[in-house]
Amino acid sequence: ATNENLPPNVIKQLAKELKNLDETPPEGIKVGVNDDDFSIIYADIEGPAGTPYETGIFRMKLILSHDFPYSPPKGFFLTKIFHPNIASNGEICVNTLKKDWNPSLGLRHVLVVVRCLLIEPFPESALNEQAGKLLLENYEEYARHARLFTGIHALKPKPKFKTGVISESTTALNVDQTNTSVLNVDQKTAVSGAGLQLASPLAPSSNTMKGPCAQDQPAAVNPTIETGVCGSAAAPVTQKKEFGLAKAQADKKKMDARKKSLKRL
Repeated sequence: ATNENLPPNVIKQLAKELKNLDETPPEGIKVGVNDDDFSIIYADIEGPAGTPYETGIFRMKLILSHDFPYSPPKGFFLTKIFHPNIASNGEICVNTLKKDWNPSLGLRHVLVVVRCLLIEPFPESALNEQAGKLLLENYEEYARHARLFTGIHALKPKPKFKTGVISESTTALNVDQTNTSVLNVDQKTAVSGAGLQLASPLAPSSNTMKGPCAQDQPAAVNPTIETGVCGSAAAPVTQKKEFGLAKAQADKKKMDARKKSLKRL
């Protein structure tokens, strides 16, 4: 079948309905169509919550006749499903597509009725006799079979969150935390430089010191400990150097004075 087999007024009506379904899809239903063949409508139906089908997505199609909408479409499930009103070949048995059909009914109504069939089956008009019998006599066994088919054959729902957004948010959060950590280290270093001893000099260190005060050291595992050691050790080292220089200069002056005295003699 191609669009040429459908009257222009039917094609126009279908195009309008399909646009409406695309813009405001029914709950739990996503519709697709081949632009070259409006006579076949595809739909993915989410299994309703609280039913044995809730963990899966079921693909179906509606085949429109050349005299649609005066004749009802034929419905088929393409996904295997254990259901009283759906045959092993996927054919759907529902009154809306048979004796209750009305030319004024649109595709939206048909799709909603089919999804409702997953919520409330009609075992009295069963196409799958096993499913119909189990539903009437042993619901738990019927539900077990339905869940088994759903787990094996149904499509799996996609996650409804955007991982990219979550990743970006997490990255931003980590950056903020890093900046906060750097700020804390700077504040502790400033306090340490003022001469406050913040930790014991015996605390273990994982850094490689590059100078008497480790000004070029990499980020420390415990900045507080390192700055504490650095702050307490710098002053004695500097004082020792200055004392040594002063003593050497004094000794030199004494030697110069003795040489001058000897020359005079």
